[in-house]
Amino acid sequence: MKLKEYILSCIWSPLLIIQFLLVFIFGVYNEAEIDFLMYAGWIIWAISVIFGFLPIIVLKKEGGVQNGESYVHTKTLVTSNIYSIIRHPQYTAGILLSLAMILISQNWLITAMGVVVILFLYIDIVWTDKFEIEKFGDEYKKYIEEVPRTNFILGIIRILKHSKANKTDKKL
Repeated sequence: MKLKEYILSCIWSPLLIIQFLLVFIFGVYNEAEIDFLMYAGWIIWAISVIFGFLPIIVLKKEGGVQNGESYVHTKTLVTSNIYSIIRHPQYTAGILLSLAMILISQNWLITAMGVVVILFLYIDIVWTDKFEIEKFGDEYKKYIEEVPRTNFILGIIRILKHSKANKTDKKL
């Protein structure tokens, strides 16, 4: 891999860690005292945990990963489970985690770091799509058309519509 593929993660990763440490270790917490934002942040944080850890299990199980290798070394394109909802659940988890810490902390420094983290994560996602097209070709291009990049709400709606259409077809 080229340096370009890692440069953004060398910036957003430490910032995300610093955000996390400031909020959860050093207690930079609800500074503006807007409780509903803080509670929304905790809900978003819980969703980020799901999107962060579920792909590890799914890719190990369905990605053709060799024994002893990291889950990121998939040999086949995984489009089921969480990957039928969004293409980049772990990047989305990072975006959600950063947003959650902004809402939980309500602190200007954490907000400024969060804006950079979210922006760089999103750019990283776009670059990853290009890499996956190189790796999986037309199969990934088709996957792009069917599954949203990070919009998991849209992904869930699409699955529900598809499921409803399949049930209607079976009745006919």
